Amino acid sequence: MKLTSRLALMNWLAGQGLTGLPENELLRGFCERCRAEGLDLSRGLVVIDTLHPIYEGRGFLWNDRASNEREMFEYGSTAEGDANKSWRRSVFFHMLEHGDDEMVIDLADAPSMDFSQIGDLAEKGHKHYLAFVHRFGESGALGLMDCLYSCWTTRRDEGFEEAELEALRDLVPVLGLAIKSAQQMDIARTLGRVYLGRDASEQVLRGRISRGVTERIKAVLWYSDLRGSTGISESIGPDEIIPFLNDYAQAVIDAIHEAGGDVLKLIGDGVLAMFWGEDMADARRAALRAEHLFRRNVAALNARRAAAGRPTTSAYIGLHVGEVFYGNIGSEDRLDFTVVGPTVNEVSRIASMSRSVDRELLASAEFYKGLDAAGRRYLVSTGRYALRGIGRAQDLYTLDPEVDASEPVTGSYERYLAN
Repeated sequence: MKLTSRLALMNWLAGQGLTGLPENELLRGFCERCRAEGLDLSRGLVVIDTLHPIYEGRGFLWNDRASNEREMFEYGSTAEGDANKSWRRSVFFHMLEHGDDEMVIDLADAPSMDFSQIGDLAEKGHKHYLAFVHRFGESGALGLMDCLYSCWTTRRDEGFEEAELEALRDLVPVLGLAIKSAQQMDIARTLGRVYLGRDASEQVLRGRISRGVTERIKAVLWYSDLRGSTGISESIGPDEIIPFLNDYAQAVIDAIHEAGGDVLKLIGDGVLAMFWGEDMADARRAALRAEHLFRRNVAALNARRAAAGRPTTSAYIGLHVGEVFYGNIGSEDRLDFTVVGPTVNEVSRIASMSRSVDRELLASAEFYKGLDAAGRRYLVSTGRYALRGIGRAQDLYTLDPEVDASEPVTGSYERYLAN
């Protein structure tokens, strides 16, 4: 590849990296441009570890022929099991163990090598294999994301020419920098979504990070906490406490997200969430839908846990509606993007009252009054209560027992929620 072509490809990679072109498109554009300039690539694979609660890293793949292999894939932990065995047999692991940055393999020799996947590449007609490990410096690493792996093949019988190897040595680091940049943006979005919540993360990433910058909004607030969690935690082994909390947090959060809500905060085994929009009647119905989905989730979860001989529970849920301040609150060194205001205190008190009246769902009078006529048919008053720390008494509402006891009413309620 001529020097001018090499520089043009570097400029393309830098430009597309700055604009945020997705990683698989970066790889495809890179490989196609290499081929157009006479560098006869047949396959390109780039792998990079990341920061994600489930996945250890991601890979991006390009082939010169149609394939059932995915252009982008994610992989879990390689620390144990079959994944660990496969990783320890890989060319990349061998290179890390021996401190190599580059490895060239004639795939005709594949049968004599105990590397995973090398034989498969030879069977598919690839002739020559080039692998790189580009390590990041200490200040350039982010958790496990401390290097970029890549491998390249050609189908040409004589393999890569030395000039082609030199071209790839120059070009692949620039491609790696563009892919690393894209991954760092993805990590920022993932961590923001996981630790702040979906909407709060988007707000922060759009630049709403100044201390004290808040928005006054009307929202439906959800507060839930687990029934008997303290007693259960004291009765099980320490290694069972976190799985117990995770199981039920998953049931709650999945339901809230599926119904269109945003989880704002996890407080021990408690969850604070909100539903909001232009039509507050729709937001109320979404909160009821989330409560219904949670009950379905927890029924399936309890069946699994009971079958495994593990303790089960459910949750108390409070629903309320009111104005809150939504935004950045805290100190100069530690901010939280959340909601504050009397409505937040009231919804937690309502959820606590659920224990006293032995109802798993309690909704405020403000929540009840704002429902449409169809929705109000499914709630009944549990009485009038003075909530601790709240200066006024109010009626609290729960689901009509007929919703669970009568199939026709259950079906009618589910149709209402789905509407």
